[in-house]
Amino acid sequence: MSKWSISLIFSSLFSLTLLLSGCGSSVNTINNTDPTKNQTSIVQSEKSTTNIKENSKTELTVAAAADLVIAFKEIGDLYEKNTSIKLKQIFSSSGTAREQIENGAPYDVYASANIKFVDDLIEKDRIIADTKELYAIGRVGVAIKIGSTLQVKEVSDLLKPEFKKIAIANPEHAPYGLAAKQALESLGLWEKLKDKMVFGKDIQDTLTLIKSGNVEAGFISLSVVKKDEVTFLLIDDKLHKPLQQAIAVVKGTKSEKEARIFIKFVNGEYGREIMKKYGFVLPEEINE
Repeated sequence: MSKWSISLIFSSLFSLTLLLSGCGSSVNTINNTDPTKNQTSIVQSEKSTTNIKENSKTELTVAAAADLVIAFKEIGDLYEKNTSIKLKQIFSSSGTAREQIENGAPYDVYASANIKFVDDLIEKDRIIADTKELYAIGRVGVAIKIGSTLQVKEVSDLLKPEFKKIAIANPEHAPYGLAAKQALESLGLWEKLKDKMVFGKDIQDTLTLIKSGNVEAGFISLSVVKKDEVTFLLIDDKLHKPLQQAIAVVKGTKSEKEARIFIKFVNGEYGREIMKKYGFVLPEEINE
């Protein structure tokens, strides 16, 4: 397909009306509404001019950070609908995906929760360097299962003896776990709490530990919070290094053109509104 055709496609695509609502909050205690309900479709009708028919048999495999499960599923559905390119999204800790790509895993796109992991792979010649883009800044906090008699009004409440086990994504390979550890260290709480910690494989595993009642509390991303599952205390982002999340095309992909299109879609009008809806800070909002 020519560059002109791709340009025409995206010109038509982004002319559609966007009716998605944002969800950012400046308060610390948050009970998100379920953003999967009562959505208004931004695609009002089938328009063959927005479908890339030539690529109807193409399937992109995306290695995505676990905090992206909800947001990227919505973005992926919209991308498939408007391009006819199929997406296979595999969610895990960013560190796990980084190791897989370094060892030759056949992914097309890598969406990391830590920009450093993308940079590491560029140095190892496993990422196409000019495709790297910052797409979001994440937020982390403390969650407690709905129905629990326990409450966390400030992070230091986790010192109370009632909190016997606290879940955290393994800081060795999970960026949100590392950010949570950094915040606890900034507050002088890590050494006091580390014996209570139960390590999850990633944010989704950590959320499961909380919802199952196997722990009294846990650290998860704002992006996976649902008000009917957990209560949530947002941590001051000044207590940890910024959760800068980057996306790039994996070197060796046979679908580089389509992979680049997906990244532009994530960072385009539709993708950014969806990311914002699930609590991500957009790159252009960093200094606002």
